Amino acid sequence: MTARRIVSIWFPDLAMERWRRAHPDTDDAQPLALASEGPHGLVIDAVNEAARDSGAKPGQRMTDARAICPTLVLESADRAGDAQSLARLGHWARRWSPWTAVDGADGLLLDSTGGAHCFGGEAAMLEQIETAFGMLGFTAQLAIAPTIGGAWALGRFGASDRIIVEPEGVSKALAPLPVESLRIDSDAALLLRRLGLKTVGALADIPITALARRFRKHRHEVANPLTRLQQAYGTTREVVAPLAPQTIYRVVQRVAEPVQYVAILEPLLADLAERLCDALEAGQRGLRRVCFEAFRVDGYVAQLEVETAAPVRTPNHIVRLFAERLEKLDAGFGFDTFALTAQWHEPMEAWQKGIGEDEEKGILLPHLLDRLRVRLGAENISMPTPYASHIPERSLAWGDGQERFPSIEAPSRRERPIRLFDRPEPVTVIYATPDGPPRRFRWRYQLHDVAKAEGPERIAPEWWREKSTVRLRDYYKIEDRKGRRFWIYRNGVVDDRRGGPPQWFMHGLFF
Repeated sequence: MTARRIVSIWFPDLAMERWRRAHPDTDDAQPLALASEGPHGLVIDAVNEAARDSGAKPGQRMTDARAICPTLVLESADRAGDAQSLARLGHWARRWSPWTAVDGADGLLLDSTGGAHCFGGEAAMLEQIETAFGMLGFTAQLAIAPTIGGAWALGRFGASDRIIVEPEGVSKALAPLPVESLRIDSDAALLLRRLGLKTVGALADIPITALARRFRKHRHEVANPLTRLQQAYGTTREVVAPLAPQTIYRVVQRVAEPVQYVAILEPLLADLAERLCDALEAGQRGLRRVCFEAFRVDGYVAQLEVETAAPVRTPNHIVRLFAERLEKLDAGFGFDTFALTAQWHEPMEAWQKGIGEDEEKGILLPHLLDRLRVRLGAENISMPTPYASHIPERSLAWGDGQERFPSIEAPSRRERPIRLFDRPEPVTVIYATPDGPPRRFRWRYQLHDVAKAEGPERIAPEWWREKSTVRLRDYYKIEDRKGRRFWIYRNGVVDDRRGGPPQWFMHGLFF
């Protein structure tokens, strides 16, 4: 699959350049500022070059700016007009990409994935964009990166006006930029600088789990440096609404006579699903949320919605998701029109197993999850998801199957028990070799004699999550004389100054 390419277009002087276009007789040598009403008086929104050289800057109070530059001329800012002008520029920029979006009050985003070759490559496309906006009277700084956050940071804080970064070079390109380039608010940036984290590279060197713990109270993404960092690096997905909405996949079926019997809706739904899936296949899309609408002759519209765990383009599966809920519809005087709409869809490439092969038997896991959610309710379905922790009982997190947790790859593939206890159970060791495995132990009132032992596998505590008194663990694979295999660990070692004598626990079974 082609890597995503995002173009960030920043207009650093959009408001002032637009004002100058409306007032061409303005003297550029005269310091000029555009201001709007703030909570404590007038605040500068934009300045020209002469005012900037005199010390005035955007965000400054008008009284402070006048103290620095007494000759500063004040004009009223037109924020609403600037926003409308930026939106028009966004629609106009669709000549380079059908996907364009407004980025704040002074920028645009373009998704140029797979389309730069139409303009002679990415470098030539950026040059063309800069020239085109320059002819309109706007200064633009541009950058191309695989992520929205990366393109935004490089476009506004990069060393040149046109920057192109490949997917493998994102980390290196973002490392020297200041933390403000992560699109965080001033309070979060000030906190990071007080902690000595002044660049993106310095912040990226901190373990994710430590950042998550420090900023767990910052729920909103604009205040959470961890979220912004993951978005810039591409480890967390970021969604932005484009100016032009994506293609709407919708099929409609009208009937000659009103349908009053819900039992015959399933064949109509099957026909709609097949037509919808054909349209999705032509666009190489798969639906994630689909809405079935039944229009009654008296003006009432009955609606049913379902979401899927993964992109779907299978008519039979769509029909199954709605089949058990059709009986709840109230036909009243009858339905005369039906519609099926893909409200949320994602890319889904065509896939062919081979010529003449039958459809694979069984049911896919995402389809099974969809059916269970429809039948039992989404809140009643959970499944384990890998989680970034080397502590065995924390290595899995329970979710609905659609949540994304930070994950890490284990340094080695060690054998783990078939049955792992959520909470380790105490074990009474009757006899153990010094600093070695037990030779006899009692667990759940049963005595076990050890025939074989393998280990230890030492697992250190997670110091960034736990107290300093938490002890390390030494795990042993134990087999008793009846052939039963256990996973036992010793909590702590002798004289570790973190408690009394070491304790033993049962953590899992290999049978």
